[in-house]
Amino acid sequence: MNLKRKFWSGNNRFRLMLTLDLAVMLPAAALIYVNFAHLKAIRRDKVLEAAFHRDFQEMLAISEKKINRKIYTMTEEVRDLFPSPDTGTESDKGRRLDLILSKSPWVSHVFLFDHEKGLLFRSQPQQMSDRYFCEEHERLAEMFGGWLGMEAKMMVEGMHKRNRLITFYPDQVKRAGSYSYMTTAFFCLPQLSKDRAVLGGFSFDPNYLKQTFFPEMLEELIAHKLTEGGGNQLAMMVYPADYEGGNGDKVLAASAGWTEGKPEVSRNLDDVFRGLTLGIKYQGTSVEALGRRWVQRSFLILGVLSVLLIGGLVLTYHNVSKEVALARLKSDFVSNVSHELRTPLSLIRLYAETLELGRITTQEKAEEYYRIIRKESERLTALINNILDFSRIEAGRKEYDFRETNIAELVRNTLDAYRYQIEEQGFTFEQSIDSSIPTVRVDREAIGRSLVNLVNNALKYSADEKFLGVKLYRADGVLKLEVVDRGIGIARGEQSKIFEKFYRTCDPLVHNTKGSGLGLSLVRHIAQAHGGEVEVESAPGKGSKFTLSLPLAGATRQPANEASSGATAS
Repeated sequence: MNLKRKFWSGNNRFRLMLTLDLAVMLPAAALIYVNFAHLKAIRRDKVLEAAFHRDFQEMLAISEKKINRKIYTMTEEVRDLFPSPDTGTESDKGRRLDLILSKSPWVSHVFLFDHEKGLLFRSQPQQMSDRYFCEEHERLAEMFGGWLGMEAKMMVEGMHKRNRLITFYPDQVKRAGSYSYMTTAFFCLPQLSKDRAVLGGFSFDPNYLKQTFFPEMLEELIAHKLTEGGGNQLAMMVYPADYEGGNGDKVLAASAGWTEGKPEVSRNLDDVFRGLTLGIKYQGTSVEALGRRWVQRSFLILGVLSVLLIGGLVLTYHNVSKEVALARLKSDFVSNVSHELRTPLSLIRLYAETLELGRITTQEKAEEYYRIIRKESERLTALINNILDFSRIEAGRKEYDFRETNIAELVRNTLDAYRYQIEEQGFTFEQSIDSSIPTVRVDREAIGRSLVNLVNNALKYSADEKFLGVKLYRADGVLKLEVVDRGIGIARGEQSKIFEKFYRTCDPLVHNTKGSGLGLSLVRHIAQAHGGEVEVESAPGKGSKFTLSLPLAGATRQPANEASSGATAS
């Protein structure tokens, strides 16, 4: 049973690591791996690029609907101005068409076709001086007259079947020496029967489409998209379907911010602007670059989170290990204190019972027994005082009684009380006390206990060469109290830990020697409460020198209540 308990208590660190691995590290590692694999799949399959392209396609579809809706609205407004083919003379109807042209400068040509009465065709009069426009007027009048004469009835029937009494036909016309895109609206007059082959129509001016309509629509569409979601600036353009990106003159219209290059996503327009394509992309970047940056940023964030997670786990492991070690030290402390309490109590009881039963026949022997009982009582008192002081320090209730004290006398009296124990254990004892040191404000009991703890450690941990030296002097305005031994010494790596509560070094002699592990932590707390410090110089096998430094008169010192509440014994 004891072996089993010892095995498990010695493997607390292993069990802690196993618990962290199974409960935290494995799920965390799995989560990191899954996210890493997911990001690699996103980069490999270009998922983000596909998502951007879907958004672009959806936006282009919506944009086409908005463009068409505006054109249909403009067409219906013009259609409402058309004259009825059954009222007025041909001259009256011509004047009505001329009025439409004057009210709608974005209309190049307007016409009214009646299968029974023929074609009435008008064009913008201020453009008739242009040779290309004049040729366009003659060509369209002749073409519409012949074509509608054959197709008007079929067109009317087809429009009534679609329940949309408007249709559009694209065309290329020559303006200022180059070809431009023009679309012509054909519509039925709502007030006429669907059996009559009567059609009205007009042509949108190419310059208006290129310079006004499309630029305004593109900016409106982009502004609407920005108000919806924000993000990177968009750019759009309208161009012929056969445009390959080489000749910028072929671009019909482009929004602000469009630079060279092809669009990310394009959509061939249907219905109103057949033969044109609507393209979209981001300004100054590409979808591929955005996807690449997003993946890189995600990898970076995942890396930072992984480092933070690992750092948190390491910190947790460190803290829990520290708590486990502290719990083990507390357990050892209870065991050691119990042993140290039991040993003097057993001796006191044994010698007291021997004296009580009258078994001692000589006065010299009785005095020796009384001396042993007193010595063990003092040892027991010192141990209990250490435990009580530690308890008060941990609870923040330790208070010190500072009084003007002859420190040389205090040190001398304390050593005299322990001289018998020192000599009995066979130690060579040397002391050097500067009697000229002025009085200082200290807690007599606390300073005496600090000296006793340092002396006790020297006595406990000196195995071969038994030497004890105590020196009291002043240097540079500081009071120095040194305790020197030639014992087992302390490794450099452990010198900063020996002042922690419950800590005991790894030397076998230390573990074989019972102790509470509180003495040096109390010495440090007492030194700090007096505005001083305690230091150690040591080497394994060469002994140790502990130096308690306290300020002399005129030096600043922490208030007692502040020191007792703020300092710790760890």
